Amino acid sequence: MYQKSMIKLLLVDDDEDDFFLTSDYLKDIKGQFFEIDWASSYDIAIEKIKQKKYDICFFDFLLGAKTGLDLLKAGLEHGLETPVILLTGKGDQRIDMEAMALGAYDYLVKSELDSEKLERCIRYSLERARTITALRESERKYRNIFDQTQEAIFATQLNGTFKYFTPSTAELFGYTEEELYKLKSYTVFTNSEDRKKFIAALEKDGEISNFDVLLETKMGERKFCSLHCNRQIDSEGNPYYLGIIHDITARKQDERDSLLFEKMAATGRLVRTLAHEVRNPLTNINLSLDQMIEDIKDEESKFFLDIIRRNSQRINDLITELLQTSRPSEVIFTHQYLSEVLENTIQQAIDRINLKSIKLTKNIDPKILLNLDKPKIEIAFLNIIINAIEAMQEGVGVLKISAYTTNKNAIVKIEDNGIGISQEHIGRLFEPYFTSKNNGIGLGLAATLNIIQSHRARVEVESELNQFTIFTITFPLTIP
Repeated sequence: MYQKSMIKLLLVDDDEDDFFLTSDYLKDIKGQFFEIDWASSYDIAIEKIKQKKYDICFFDFLLGAKTGLDLLKAGLEHGLETPVILLTGKGDQRIDMEAMALGAYDYLVKSELDSEKLERCIRYSLERARTITALRESERKYRNIFDQTQEAIFATQLNGTFKYFTPSTAELFGYTEEELYKLKSYTVFTNSEDRKKFIAALEKDGEISNFDVLLETKMGERKFCSLHCNRQIDSEGNPYYLGIIHDITARKQDERDSLLFEKMAATGRLVRTLAHEVRNPLTNINLSLDQMIEDIKDEESKFFLDIIRRNSQRINDLITELLQTSRPSEVIFTHQYLSEVLENTIQQAIDRINLKSIKLTKNIDPKILLNLDKPKIEIAFLNIIINAIEAMQEGVGVLKISAYTTNKNAIVKIEDNGIGISQEHIGRLFEPYFTSKNNGIGLGLAATLNIIQSHRARVEVESELNQFTIFTITFPLTIP
């Protein structure tokens, strides 16, 4: 029930007799008081509507050259939220339907008016208005919560077209809201097989939880995400999908880095123990050789002693090299433009690139400034580039080197279209002495990882056999 208090009412009617007649009906309503304001024309009505002081409005359908529908449209443009009831001289279902579609609360025929009908119409309209106001306030509150949340929440049509999403969703993928509305949600999947599995699970079960997948941003950055999605029904009975995306990239990277650190630490301990245990007998061998060389005069015997000494020295050098790859790399940081570092590294490999007729493409942001140990990071980049060159066939190889920034990081990508790396080997790629090359010793990438980690950077490797290999090095941005 609407409360029995003063109701401010705007009555728009260009016929003064009709105004007085309607006013008399309103005054006859028992227990209710009205403050009635009259607008005798369309223009006067517009000015009064702008004041936004009324609880309810009655619009006559015929207002000279304009109609009550025209006034309703104009009122809505001026922010009219007050209940509007349309009055007309005769019933017309078409006008009734159009008025309701525009937002009118009711439609009354003047010739059928009486106090009872007006009282009931006003009561229902005000109660409905209060309900709608409460719903609007609730919607505003939850919309504000929805917009402020840091969660990437989205809703899509069944074909993947976005219906709405939180600002965090657009931010996650680096798109503007306008750009994201033009995309289908499935296009951000990096792997087509993952996309097919996701769609198939939704179509079969109507929901999917904890679906870990690699998604791609506008800039090509790949993020590990966990998806939760289910089918919903809207107020009109139309199905749609509601989903949440959790960015678990940092967690996955921390897990991988932690595992890699543990492996490197274990390798380091093994190497130091092995170096100690090998060098002790090696020292004795060398001391014995020194003594034997002084005592032995036979040239043939000296020849074999020289072989022993050279190989003993080779063992010692290998141990020294292995120890260097297992120790944290000491770095001296200076401000360097990443583009200059990469260009200088490319020049060191340009002869190899040209000899194999490899096509080189570069997309390097010249403004990225980082704290780097220039000589060491060039060694790391060069090791990756040389491996890429060696993995590609002569005449058909394509080497792509790019560098760009995100909100917090600088990204370097080195991509080739060579033989690729198996998933089994990717897990061991940075282990000392692990190599798939016939003539390699497996220390280049171990040293590369050591250098990259000393720069507080990360390296990710993606590959498909006989398709591609991508090394992605992520540096924290440095503000000079």
